[in-house]
This record gives sequence, structure tokens and C-alpha cells, in this order.
Amino acid sequence: MAWTLLLLAAILEVGWAIGLKYTHGFTKLWPSVWTILAMVLSMCLLAWAARTLPIGTAYAVWTGIGAVGTAVLGVYLFGEAATPARLTGVGLIVAGVALLKSAS
Repeated sequence: MAWTLLLLAAILEVGWAIGLKYTHGFTKLWPSVWTILAMVLSMCLLAWAARTLPIGTAYAVWTGIGAVGTAVLGVYLFGEAATPARLTGVGLIVAGVALLKSAS
């Protein structure tokens, strides 16, 4: 159950990170509301998951999924560069997250 909560928290993290782009510096009302709501829910789910998971693992997995998801969606939604170095970095994050999960 804790891993499911953590996965949902990470998906919401991707949502709020992408949402930041749409808030235009928190000057757009509804994108700002949804972004802040996603932030709060993401943090709450992370806190619930961390009740049973080691905090170092939970936080690293949460930020890792958030970073990878945001980077991938940045390429897809905003036309950000998908350079070999960037893709290698994403691959290393995925490998690190997988290693941490397998060690817990």
C-alpha cells in the first residue's frame, strides 16, 4: 500500500511541476489552484507512504519519478531538447530509483 501511495504522490509531483509552467508565475488563477492542490496532495501522500517506507528511499523515489516524468513531459509538451546527455541523465535516474526500490 505504501508503494502505491508513493507512486500516486510522484504522479502528482509531475503534475504540479508541469503545472508550474501553466501558472505563468502564479498569475493564472485555475492553473495555480490545480498546481497548489497537486502540491499539497503529493506531499500528503508522500508523508503517508513515509510512515512505513524509509524516508531516504521514499523521498528519492518520489523525486526521481518526478524528475523523470517532468523531463519526459517537458520534451513532449514543450519541445525541450532530447539530447543524448539529457536522455542518459534520465536513464541514470531511472536506474537509481530501481536500485533503491529493490533495496527496500
